[in-house]
Amino acid sequence: MGVGSIWARVPRTSTVLHAKPNQIKIYSGRNAPLEDARRDGTFVGDSGDVGGVDASSAAAANPAGEGEVPAKDDDATAAVLPPASSEEAANSTQESGVLEDQELQFQEAVAEPPSKKSDDSAAAAAASGNGSSPSVVHSDPAILPAPVQQIPPTAQEVKALADQQIPAVLEVKQADSETPAREWKPLCDLTSNRRIDWCELDGDVRVLGANASITLVAPPGADDRTFREESWRIKPYPRKADPNAMRFIREVTVQSVSGEAPACTDRHDVPALVFSDRGYAGNYFHAYTDVILPLFLTARQYAGEVLLLVTDLQMWWVGKFLPVFKSISNYDPIDLDHDPRVHCFRHVQVGLTNHDDFSIDPSRAPNGYSMLDFTNFLRTTYGLPRDVAWPAAAANATAGRSRPRLLLIARARTRRFVNTDEIVRGAEKVGFEVVVSEGEHEVAPFAELANSCDAIMGVHGAGLTNMVFVPTGGVVIQVVPLGGLEFVAGYFRGPSRDMGLRYLEYRITPEESTLIDQYPRDHVIFTDPEGVKNKGWESLKGAYLDKQDVRLDMKRFRPTLKKAIAHLRKASANAN
Repeated sequence: MGVGSIWARVPRTSTVLHAKPNQIKIYSGRNAPLEDARRDGTFVGDSGDVGGVDASSAAAANPAGEGEVPAKDDDATAAVLPPASSEEAANSTQESGVLEDQELQFQEAVAEPPSKKSDDSAAAAAASGNGSSPSVVHSDPAILPAPVQQIPPTAQEVKALADQQIPAVLEVKQADSETPAREWKPLCDLTSNRRIDWCELDGDVRVLGANASITLVAPPGADDRTFREESWRIKPYPRKADPNAMRFIREVTVQSVSGEAPACTDRHDVPALVFSDRGYAGNYFHAYTDVILPLFLTARQYAGEVLLLVTDLQMWWVGKFLPVFKSISNYDPIDLDHDPRVHCFRHVQVGLTNHDDFSIDPSRAPNGYSMLDFTNFLRTTYGLPRDVAWPAAAANATAGRSRPRLLLIARARTRRFVNTDEIVRGAEKVGFEVVVSEGEHEVAPFAELANSCDAIMGVHGAGLTNMVFVPTGGVVIQVVPLGGLEFVAGYFRGPSRDMGLRYLEYRITPEESTLIDQYPRDHVIFTDPEGVKNKGWESLKGAYLDKQDVRLDMKRFRPTLKKAIAHLRKASANAN
């Protein structure tokens, strides 16, 4: 391929699947002690929240706080989701910019009626070219006609044939290669997808990373019907409406020319994908929804025979998700910004196919891919053994467990559980074995831990992204803090169901929030969350996301735990 390896420069993270004793606590008895776990912002940093806020009365909408949200996901709160924030950990990209952008899009979300958003989304889906990459369609085996019985001609027929004048030169049909070239269409699409601008180039395509140019050269004999000179400037990252996410994305020039073009130094017989791994990718949730999921959606159809051209390449980030890159492509990725060569291809896509946050629309996906395909891909990538939740695993001799396991995500700084011991005891009483963990920088060990569990539970935040590793048929319990935060819960509500998981949502009361320790009960923070929201994203974030922890009322929360265990036991009965 002529591709210089960058792996020597990639910081290697251990792929040994293990759990560090001082980070993970497993509770198999009711009186097991709870020790402090080491903090790590990879999964659960303060800025691990993944959305903004709307709606004003969580308790009024669900006074018991214990029922699951209806399966229908087209409610107003789920229809409009503001952008997610960046992680505050060492691997974050730009914290302050994220907040500014969230304020901008939060205001747009509040101002735009949900019905209009739904109409716009439907129209975009219908017109979307992004997501319309040609599917790999496998033809059915050819069906051959039955042989026809041959009947010898009569003497008269032989004579008639002899009398016919047969032309000396047989007519030959025009070869397929000489069929008329298709009519020209613009190289790039800036309108059909609200998340990303993207381009597709077919023919003689030359990529020069040093000056961030991608050039389609006119074929011989091209005319105005089949070729036009164009020039576009594209930032290949799926947050195009977010100026703060996009300000650090390198702009790429996509053009078509009929004159001079840089000479090829490296020719490739596989297609190429051009994308950025910067933006908000330092946040664990955004790493998946902005890069890893779109990369799967775009590249998986090539079965490894695709070359990844990465602009803004972050070595630490590639190293963190190294197994994903190796599963997607059979070739080392190219650090496009620092590559002086001219790479030549027959097909290049600039910008990854992207449908929505943490979501795949199978009707628009190559080969009809779904979120189930995505989670299966991740389990294979990280060598995870469990495809189906308890009891299927319990029947396996390697499982060695008679009770389903609950993973309790413990956040490091904000929106923490302050009564973790009590939560553990309550979960054990209904039948769970409980694991408490804050996560760690390395993905593989935590992926193995999550896959060993049958249910995952946490306060709204990036840590819940690890539900991608929970076996199909498992349970997700999202605890929604005070402040009308129900519609940001949609970042996990719909996707969890698409992954084949049972989703339960618990909305806390003012008495379960530590805000009750900071403000009187008649303060506007309790009586008028809508008014707090109307002051803007910063006001809402400061009031409800940055300063609030959770103290669950276990008597009130217990029915939610019982629903989770009942779901798993029902699956056990059906399996038997």
